[in-house]
Parts: sequence; structure tokens; C-alpha cells
Amino acid sequence: MSALAAWFWNERFWLPQNVTWADLADTESGEQYPRAGHILSAFPVALGIFAVRLLFERFIAKPCALRLGIQGSGPRRAQPNAILEKVFMSITKCPDGKRLEGLSKQLDWDARKIQRWFRQRRNQDKPSTLTKFCESMWRFTFYLYIFSYGIRFLWSTPWFWDTRQCWYNYPYQPLTPGLYYYYITELAFYWSLMFSQFTDIKRKDFLIMFVHHLATVGLISFSYFNNMVRVGTLVMCLHDASDFLLEAAKLTNYAKYQRLCDAFFMFFAVVFVTTRLLIYPFWILNTTMFESWDLIGPYPSWWLFNGLLLILQVLHVIWSYLIIRIAYKAMLRGKVLKDDRSDVESSSEDEDTALNGTKTIHNMSSNGANRVNGHTASGQWAEE
Repeated sequence: MSALAAWFWNERFWLPQNVTWADLADTESGEQYPRAGHILSAFPVALGIFAVRLLFERFIAKPCALRLGIQGSGPRRAQPNAILEKVFMSITKCPDGKRLEGLSKQLDWDARKIQRWFRQRRNQDKPSTLTKFCESMWRFTFYLYIFSYGIRFLWSTPWFWDTRQCWYNYPYQPLTPGLYYYYITELAFYWSLMFSQFTDIKRKDFLIMFVHHLATVGLISFSYFNNMVRVGTLVMCLHDASDFLLEAAKLTNYAKYQRLCDAFFMFFAVVFVTTRLLIYPFWILNTTMFESWDLIGPYPSWWLFNGLLLILQVLHVIWSYLIIRIAYKAMLRGKVLKDDRSDVESSSEDEDTALNGTKTIHNMSSNGANRVNGHTASGQWAEE
């Protein structure tokens, strides 16, 4: 184990030339630098965030939803039928044409009626709008809080106004209480998302989002270990800028305020594209790749760090394309279209309406999309 630890924490990988871990030990003057052990404090904080979420959803989000007229009942339940139930549970949840024909003869039902039954049966175990509203309200509240905190914290830092300050005297940059709180809170939140993903609404991209959260945790931790926390705070704040807008769009959609929903989604799309395709490459990548090269020079973890940020930029392009496509269709048809990740299928009665464009946004991957160094690791320095 000691040999493995020595290999993993090799100073020539993590730190610039002629810098050792001993150099980053606590100083006599009381200055403290990021240390790997600090990351452990994120676990109890994550459990605390998860507990706060449960209380928030029950005592704040749910009363708000009921006041807005959102009911707790889920999709309409399928008519009890032993034969179809057996097929559904044991054979297939989406029967093909041949099986539909056989069931139609066996039950003397129209094939379309059987299709409707299977659709209702698939939907009846899905969560109610009330449940989805409470989940989105919690995310909206946290994203808005952490973005507000990030802006307030960064406003008083020199590196927010001059990104070259991220690299002056690197890695001998002391860890302030505000910076530590910001990092640990972000990290703990993504740990809490990993815990809660197994109890939250199950969606088609469950595995993708799990990998996304795992990568986000890894990227936040990675930037903390080698003390790239200054630029890390910029990345986290930049990615947080659009997340609460997407959650706001979902909330207004669940409450059936369609015009407000469309407005929030359009605002989200503008902010997302602006931050990810303009500010991120010309502000963040410029400092991590070019300014840092001039001031500290490359070393192994520097290459990996920038490689991950470039992968994130590729994801930004993909997500922006998907968002722009949804926004474009929304403008053509006058309403936001249903996201492909939607966890409730259209009922047969609504099929014609669905062909003309449905109204729901149900969770774009932003965690939206998105984040590194905090946010995406399917890239969402996670997050999206």
C-alpha cells in the first residue's frame, strides 16, 4: 500500500518542477494549502445536504407545489388484466407487432387498445408531477444559492478580474476559508447527487448521469489536490450560471405557466451558449493553456488538467447544439418541445398533439449538461 501511495502521489506528476509536498505543508505563519485529507470532510457535508434536501422537499417544496395546484397523483393506471400483466412482467414491456396480433386474438381487443394498455402500464409507476416539482425546486434553490455565493466570493478576489493571478506564485497560494467552503460545498453537493440518484426519479440517462457525477467529483478533487483551486472556482461559477435557469423552466412547466416556462428556457439557452461557447474558451481555456504556460510552464498534471478541460469543451458544443435545436423548434412552434429524456410517455389520446410538439422540458442533462472541476466529467467539470 505504501508503494502504491508513493506511486499515486508522485510529486513529479502532481507538482511543477522543484516543488515537493513538503513545500506545501502548513507554514509557521499559519498559511494553509490544499491537502488531500481535506476532501474527506465532503462526505459528512454531503450527508447533511441530503438530509436538508429531504426536509426542504417535504416542508417547503411540497406546500409550494400544492399551493400552485400541482396534484400528487401520477399517470392514469392501466386497467387490471392478468394476461397482459404477465406479459408485461415476464416477457416484454414493449410488444412488437406479431405479439400484439396474438394478444389481440387472445383477448379480443383492438391492437391499439393493447398498445394503450402497455403505455399506461409503463407510465403508472412513474413519479408524479408533484415529486418532480419538489426535486427541481431543491436543485433550483441550491444552484441559485451556490451561484450567488460564488459571484459574491469571486467579486473580491484578484483572479476574477485578472486571470493571470491564478498562476502568480503557483502553487504557493494559500487556502482561504471562503475558498475552502466554496470547494467543499460544491464537492459535497455532487456526492449527495450520487447518493440520491438511486432514490430520485429514474430516467433513461441514469448511467450517463452517474458517470457524469463521478467525473465531476473526480475533477473537483483533482484540481484541489494540485492547488488549481483559483481557476477551479472560475470554472464552477461559470457552469453554475445556467443551471438554476433550467430548473426554473422546469418548475414553471410543472406549474403549467407555459409562457414563463418558454421564457426561462430561452434565457437558459442564451446563458448556456454564451458561457460555454464564448466565455469558457476565451476566458478559462485561455488562462489554463496559454497564461499558465507562460508563467509556470507545463508538467504532467497540467497536461491532464487541460486535456479534461478540452474534452469538456467538446461536450459544451454537443450540448449547445441540442439546446439550440430545441430552442429553434420552440420558436417555430410557439412552445418548448419535449426533451428526449422525458420519463413519462404520451398517452394514446395525446399522440396527435405530440406530433405537433409537446410542452415539457423534463431534465436536459445539465446538471444539464453540464461541468468540470467541478462539474462535468462525462466531461460537468461537472453538473449537465
